[in-house]
Amino acid sequence: MRIEEPRKIVFATNNAHKLSEIRSIMGDKWHILSLKDINCFDDIEETACTLQGNAEIKARYIKERYGYDCFADDTGLLVDALDGAPGVYSARYAGPEHDSAANMELLLRNMADKTDRKAHFSTVIALIKGDELTFFEGRVDGEILREPAGDEGFGYDPVFRPDGYEKSFAQMSAEEKNSISHRGRATARLIDYLNR
Repeated sequence: MRIEEPRKIVFATNNAHKLSEIRSIMGDKWHILSLKDINCFDDIEETACTLQGNAEIKARYIKERYGYDCFADDTGLLVDALDGAPGVYSARYAGPEHDSAANMELLLRNMADKTDRKAHFSTVIALIKGDELTFFEGRVDGEILREPAGDEGFGYDPVFRPDGYEKSFAQMSAEEKNSISHRGRATARLIDYLNR
């Protein structure tokens, strides 16, 4: 019996946490290449004003310059009381350094006097396969905690509690978070499409 080789696809990210999360969600049918794996060390500028636009910029950049089928995501935390901020600027909310601790600290400072704590995470994945561009979205609703809780996950996970749960994303195992998260939901749609 011939063992099927995993199919290769590039995930256009430099974020090691995202890469490991996606590899864990996608399983062994797919061999996920990172930007480092294809010798891409470029800083791809995210200049769009939407998550969808930024995901597309990254996917097109890799396809056009390196020729690989690839997918890219952009994720944002959208807080109702802050009119949807940090949104598309989630990774650089406190500055261009992409400092998660500083981002979280600024968010909690801006939320200090807010009683409405509702927020949601949204992920948009742009896939370029051959000449075809397709988008997949995932969303999870929840609320912003008053202080960080938990050591797992990354980004804003310690201050986000999804609806229906008593704990933050950072208090969940990777498996539990992936089964309900915005990225997990968008990736499930991507996998479903790729496996058709």
